[in-house]
Amino acid sequence: MDSLEEIQNFLDVDARFDLKTAALQYVLGLTGTEAGRFLLLQRPCLLSSLISLAQDKSESIAKDACLAIVNISADEAGARALLSNHDSKGDGQDTDLYYSNVVVVMIKIIMDPDSSVADPGCMILSNLTRSSGSTERMIELIKKCGFTLDHIVSVFTNQQYNKKGATLHYLGSVFSNLSQSATFRSYLLDHERCVIQRLLPYTEYLPSHVRRGGIVGTLRNCCFDIENHDWLLSPEVDILPHLLLPLAGPEEFTDDEMDKLPLELQYLPEDKMREPDPDIRKMLLEALIQLCAKRSSRELIRDKNIYLILRELHKWETDRRVLLACENVIDILIRTEDEIGEDNIRDIDVPRDLHEKFQKMDEDFIKD
Repeated sequence: MDSLEEIQNFLDVDARFDLKTAALQYVLGLTGTEAGRFLLLQRPCLLSSLISLAQDKSESIAKDACLAIVNISADEAGARALLSNHDSKGDGQDTDLYYSNVVVVMIKIIMDPDSSVADPGCMILSNLTRSSGSTERMIELIKKCGFTLDHIVSVFTNQQYNKKGATLHYLGSVFSNLSQSATFRSYLLDHERCVIQRLLPYTEYLPSHVRRGGIVGTLRNCCFDIENHDWLLSPEVDILPHLLLPLAGPEEFTDDEMDKLPLELQYLPEDKMREPDPDIRKMLLEALIQLCAKRSSRELIRDKNIYLILRELHKWETDRRVLLACENVIDILIRTEDEIGEDNIRDIDVPRDLHEKFQKMDEDFIKD
């Protein structure tokens, strides 16, 4: 602890560059171990210093400070400490805003087109938004920073925005985390704003599995809102091809079978590759099963002949979790509506003992 007290004096914006560099290197090393992170969490003033140094004029200082915060925020306890951290000196600013200043600082960094630490800033926000309990507060802080959600989506979709080469891919993970919030989903699913349509192309964004996964997770969460299913499946959004194309391979079908598929899924090239990440494939299938909740949606999906895509995926798939998710969708689509017996399958009341039995069967299937 004595060494940390001494180092704290050098973690100041006005400290000499060489002293700041040495102190930050020491702290960054501590963040690489659980014991080291635990020590740092006992010192709120040190956390405040790291947040301040993330804005340092020196790129190397700002980078080391951000990387230390990335490591600290990766643990739930660290994220919680950063979000509740405050500067004991106080300066008369809005108490709530200053109390969670790490969010404010990272948003400002991300929105600065000349920032060299925008990518670590995105990673920090991704870590901080993982807890569903923090999402509403995050949205409030974004607004208090002077930026709208539209601003942030625009930055994400403009891949030339950052002049220092930052990709901002981890904003996709931030969107996925925030979409746990009904407020954020309401924004994404606003029929007038056309936000979700701007995100759909990234389900097939090959350069980054982080960006793909973030957007697929966002879409999956949006599919839980059953009242928007008709709109999502309508030509206005046309979400179905964007969920299915990553699951499709180069298989050939008869002309009759092909004609029933959405245009985007017809006559795919011989080198067509499926989504390589099993977690993303699973999320795509989870989105599809949510879209099967209502009878009208199920009938539309059946009419699009997507069973063909799922059938070939099932032949190809080796991951047991993804296989189970695929079978769950197929099981709904191959049943007649008389067999299902409910307009909304979420209304089907499964007795608790049967629910536990089915869950155990699923777990055993995945383990085998």
